[in-house]
Amino acid sequence: MNKYVLAIDQGTTSTRAVLIDKNGDLVNMTQIEVECTFPHSGWVETDALAIWVSVISVINELMVKENITWKNIDSIGVTNQRETTVIWDKNTGMPICPAIVWQSRQSAGICDEFEDKKDFIHERTGLLINPYFSASKIKFILDNVEGAREKANKGELLFGTVDSWIIYRMTQGKVHATDVSNASRTMLFNIKTLKWDEELCKMFGVPMSMLPKVRPSSYKYGEASFFAKGVQICGVAGDQQAALFGQTCFNVGESKNTYGTGCFMLMNIGTTPTFSKSGLLTTIAWQIGNKVVYALEGSVFIGGAVIQWLRDKMHLINTSAESEEKAYACHDTHGVYIVPAFTGLGTPYWDDDARGAIFGLTRNSSDNHIVRASLEAVAYQCKDVFEVMKNESHFELSKLKVDGGATANNYLMQFQSDILQTEIELPKCLQTTALGASYLAGLASGFFADRKHIESIHGCKKNYHPQMDVKEVEARYKGWKKAVEVTRMFK
Repeated sequence: MNKYVLAIDQGTTSTRAVLIDKNGDLVNMTQIEVECTFPHSGWVETDALAIWVSVISVINELMVKENITWKNIDSIGVTNQRETTVIWDKNTGMPICPAIVWQSRQSAGICDEFEDKKDFIHERTGLLINPYFSASKIKFILDNVEGAREKANKGELLFGTVDSWIIYRMTQGKVHATDVSNASRTMLFNIKTLKWDEELCKMFGVPMSMLPKVRPSSYKYGEASFFAKGVQICGVAGDQQAALFGQTCFNVGESKNTYGTGCFMLMNIGTTPTFSKSGLLTTIAWQIGNKVVYALEGSVFIGGAVIQWLRDKMHLINTSAESEEKAYACHDTHGVYIVPAFTGLGTPYWDDDARGAIFGLTRNSSDNHIVRASLEAVAYQCKDVFEVMKNESHFELSKLKVDGGATANNYLMQFQSDILQTEIELPKCLQTTALGASYLAGLASGFFADRKHIESIHGCKKNYHPQMDVKEVEARYKGWKKAVEVTRMFK
């Protein structure tokens, strides 16, 4: 009987179920879109029950498509959009309100209240005070949902990032847990002591009874009894840390960039956390056994989401793939720059109030120029992160491993290589987030022997090398920095 690891990859806009075999190959995958709602400017929410239903749907569809049963499943790995905040009733198991998505800025006012505590927060969590993270989102819900604060104080409410929510549902309420990588994104977890921080919880008014137990990333969490007896959840990691592991960035200095809704660049910095002075985050990458590995991370809020904006809001393209055709249809952007600060700017600016802008329009500007400039904006934002990471880590960064949906866009990948003046490497399996969760699960279950075995089966699909002149790179990037500067002036 063929055996597989089943990975659940729950992202911002979709949920995937992925089957990975002993060779680290993707056997089959199913996917369903998950809707986000935007009730007010800067707010992003989603339905936690809809997320759970989507998990059930993709798993069932995958089983039918591949004609397998639960006897074929060795173990389950879970990876997820990270800071997204779900709070549910302990007695009923039902969410008390919509989940607040990581992109949402509705708790920005709360973060402003704690601006004087930013150094304290950074020292303990490796994070910057920002509505991006879970702590202020939890406080927002407890302060604004009727009866929530009272219930929380009575121990009747539970908090979880999306992994915790899925684990809770899969185990039929028996396990309320998360892994260290997700815990490190809440702004309530001390990344040095590896424990929930009582002072931070008190500061944000979060009762510690709400918080999940924190486990290693490769660990037997419990039985997925909702689906089948005997099948264990064995691997859990936040999506970006899972992608770092899935890209086999096991050595200090190795880096990856994921092009999803946002873009997230992570670098393995080893077993000792170092703290950035230029807007990078220090985060836990994973824990296996007693060994914890840390990473530096830079975050771009709007990556692939700009392509969705071109398609769904601007109607300049009909499909995501069409963005590549339109980019190649013109010689350059004709001087057009787009700064897609739709929900603020991430690393290194951390400017919540910035909003999107288009510069350099003339009567000759066409839809092709705007599409091309939008793709280039993704690469420019990643260069902002790359430059900071290179300067602070003191590593050469001669190669960047990439993954995510937007890596299918050849124009974007070549421009990224050009603007970074760095080799770009695509793996044979682009679903590295799911792959990382599968590797972590398989290590705990014995499906994969060890990390050396994983490295031996991990392969490269394609490489991009810089073709642009250095002076042209400098000129174009200078134009981008000027566009960002002007954008941030208008708030």
